[in-house]
Amino acid sequence: MTAPALPAPATPPALGDRSLFPLLRWPVYMNHAAVSPLSDPVRAAVDAAMADTAADGVGAFMRWMGQRERLRASLAALIGAGSPADVALTRGTTAGITALAFCLDWAPGDRIIGFDGEFPANVTPWQRAAATFDLTMDLLSLDGFGDGSGRGLERLEAALKQGVRVVAVSAVQFSTGLRMPLAAMSALAHEHGALLAVDGIQACGATPVDVEAEGVDLLACGAHKWMMGAEGCGFGYVAPEHLDALQPRMAGWFSHEDGLRFLFEGEGHLRYDRPIRRRIDFLEGGAWNTVGFAALEAALSLTQSLGVEQVFTHVQGLLDALEAGLVARGFRSLRATDPAARSCILALKPPEGVDVVALHKALGEAGVSCTIPDGCLRFSPHWPNGRGEVPAVLEAVDAALLR
Repeated sequence: MTAPALPAPATPPALGDRSLFPLLRWPVYMNHAAVSPLSDPVRAAVDAAMADTAADGVGAFMRWMGQRERLRASLAALIGAGSPADVALTRGTTAGITALAFCLDWAPGDRIIGFDGEFPANVTPWQRAAATFDLTMDLLSLDGFGDGSGRGLERLEAALKQGVRVVAVSAVQFSTGLRMPLAAMSALAHEHGALLAVDGIQACGATPVDVEAEGVDLLACGAHKWMMGAEGCGFGYVAPEHLDALQPRMAGWFSHEDGLRFLFEGEGHLRYDRPIRRRIDFLEGGAWNTVGFAALEAALSLTQSLGVEQVFTHVQGLLDALEAGLVARGFRSLRATDPAARSCILALKPPEGVDVVALHKALGEAGVSCTIPDGCLRFSPHWPNGRGEVPAVLEAVDAALLR
């Protein structure tokens, strides 16, 4: 059955142009590392999926299955996966990490390495897996990963020499914007018999990720940040050579081969012994977020039409200008000194004696949307942000500092 085509945008996206976001009320929205606002094309895709279901109910169900396969192919292309079959659609980053953590074929005493300062979504699921399967988990410091010294990788190698099954890391650290050296980390992990599991939500869609080139074994990501989709959906990836290391502990009714036959082919097909699919999409065990996946495909098509590398370069120009202006005002930048360790996030510590909570409140009142995770002032612009927004932020900061 032909998959429904999503509505085309009225105008093509352009770097620095927010015309596809006419409802966005913030004069300056640099908060894509938190939640991205929805563009008109994304809202139109949601409307199309809802209208089809409103008009035809279950009749729309099979049509939108085809849309998911189209989305799977786009996601595989985004992250450099070898095949769409290596991608599963999920309910988001936490759901994806939890599924991967609980489906690995652990042995008692296996060790997990994480990092202190990670977002909890990439720590808690591994902790729960450790508690469930009698594993151990240690957190390493992130020091020495963004300064070009190599000390972070040396610390990781020392830990790997003691025996590790999984290294769990975010592609980009949420509070500082530190971009982790995934290729170097995977090379070390593989040398010592470990897997590299990546939380991709602060990278995918704006900071390039190539799972094959960088040797990523497992990845989970959500849609509502740099992907610019809606909350409540995402995707996961497993390198095909590691599929056999997964046990179907998180399987559901639709994880079976031919799992829909009993609904459409008459009597005698309702069985519970059909094998679980030996593809990563066995994680798609039940009802799907049709509306969310329609939104994600529409958002992804905009980003891919611009090119992730081009988006990344555009954002770096914004952050260069913003960082220079804020450092001149006494802020301490947490941006990596090594350009290879930079992402689309700029985090700073305010000048001595400046209350970051009060500063954030003042910026919000001035029409600048940003966040303060773990006490850092964080700016996260994306492709719709323009260079003219940087002076507006600096003016708002100047006014806030005079209060």
